[in-house]
Amino acid sequence: MSVNLLGLNGRELQAFCAGLGEKPYRGKQLMRWVHHAGVDDFGAMTDVSKPLRERLAQTAAIVAPKVLRDATAADGTRKWLLDVGTGNAIEAVFIPETGRGTLCISSQAGCALECSFCSTGRQGFNRNLTAAEIIGQLWLANRALGRGVTAERPITNVVMMGMGEPLANFDNVVTAMQIMLDDSAYGLSRRRVTLSTSGLVPGIDRLRDTCPVALAVSLHAADDKLRDELVPINRKYPIRELLAACLRYLEKAPRDFVTFEYVMLEGVNDSVEQARQLARLLKPVPCKVNLIPFNPFPNSGYTRSSPEAIARFRDVLAQAGFTTTTRKTRGEDIEAACGQLAGQVQDKTRRRQRRMETAAT
Repeated sequence: MSVNLLGLNGRELQAFCAGLGEKPYRGKQLMRWVHHAGVDDFGAMTDVSKPLRERLAQTAAIVAPKVLRDATAADGTRKWLLDVGTGNAIEAVFIPETGRGTLCISSQAGCALECSFCSTGRQGFNRNLTAAEIIGQLWLANRALGRGVTAERPITNVVMMGMGEPLANFDNVVTAMQIMLDDSAYGLSRRRVTLSTSGLVPGIDRLRDTCPVALAVSLHAADDKLRDELVPINRKYPIRELLAACLRYLEKAPRDFVTFEYVMLEGVNDSVEQARQLARLLKPVPCKVNLIPFNPFPNSGYTRSSPEAIARFRDVLAQAGFTTTTRKTRGEDIEAACGQLAGQVQDKTRRRQRRMETAAT
């Protein structure tokens, strides 16, 4: 069975080459061809010896997920639906901005955490993605956006904010991020790779010690009672434990702050008093707050907060000294906005079936 080189980090590629009787530097050569140049044909690797190219053709492959659909929104946001087999498809989104391009990457087919306001969470869960499937999203996007051997890279930032909870697929996500950071591959800085988590405290600690990158935390509430409803993992890792983990993470983080994400839900978590409560809660943690206008999806049960309510909420935080931004909704016309990614998931949790059975009673 061929080894998919897309999913091997630098150390693993060197070991693979050693297994073929080659010197370790061949691993760096392969890394540059596969990721920096975006090549999937061993015959095109001109500085690799012909005998090695022939052995690679027999023992290895460079295979990314197949593109099922490629859509571009009116604002330039681009979304790919990618086949990951057995009836499952994931989504990756590219967001172009002045001076940078951000790719939002998925880590799982579906998500098991069931955050109530998230379309992905409503789809159920099938499986973790492999490292090759995770990094394959970046590899494909670079090729689709025109990066070649000499072209400027269109993607300057990567956010692990797509489908799934990255820390629930820890080993594969870390391997993929190591490839993103490798100078022979994509050469991204740790400050330009962001992992967003719903609050898996042990995973935050592991990430700090293994591969610290910029950290974003999906908070969405300032008290445990409400967060238990919105983000059910809070019942296992309540806010106090989560904030303590954030402080520990900052000891080794590439940035001196954590970003807290807060989706704005009308009449649920958007009052001025809740903004004051949030300011008191976050005071001990060096942080920025990113307010996210809720992006609707069918039967969500939630409504987006009004622009006036969002502005009032933002002003309370700003007056309390917090750097606070309101995320601009991008790609909404192709359902590529935050919280809208759904893909196609063969749900192993029977979540959708249980929901339908409950609705029928």
